[in-house]
Amino acid sequence: MKHEAPQEEKKSKKKRLLILLLCLLLVVGSYGVYHFFLNKPKENVSVISGDFLPKNKDAKKMSDKEIAKFAQKKADASQFNMMIGSKAEIDGQSQKGKLNIKNPQTNVYPVNVVITDDQTGAVIYTSGAIEPGEEVSNVQLEKKLEKGTYRATARFSLYDSKTKAKKGEVAAAVNIIVS
Repeated sequence: MKHEAPQEEKKSKKKRLLILLLCLLLVVGSYGVYHFFLNKPKENVSVISGDFLPKNKDAKKMSDKEIAKFAQKKADASQFNMMIGSKAEIDGQSQKGKLNIKNPQTNVYPVNVVITDDQTGAVIYTSGAIEPGEEVSNVQLEKKLEKGTYRATARFSLYDSKTKAKKGEVAAAVNIIVS
């Protein structure tokens, strides 16, 4: 029986050695898999913050003549000439009369003219849209006025012809004379 114990001991040592070799093989194999398949080489990445102007593609230099034409077009669009008579002569019976309102062809915006009594603030007349190059000569008052002279304010409201949005307003004094 003494022979059996050393043989079992040898088998046990072999098993331990075999387990140790398997563990070592497993560690070496894991490192190999990691190194060759999972470990990517480091790449230098440049990070650029902000937006940068791209290179010129289709643009060209404007000539002095083109710049002047463009500037004049912008200046013309920003200017407005109003034309209205300083007095309106109205018939007391019909409440109709003469008042010259013009939207010159040089303007780029259509206008609506609203005339209000300076004393009461009441609307006396509204023109409706007057396009550039159009005029109003004869008016029909919206509020009946008795005989006399009335100080009034004509407000020209300018509108964008495409969007119909109000672009601005200018005013002028007008005397309404009802006889």
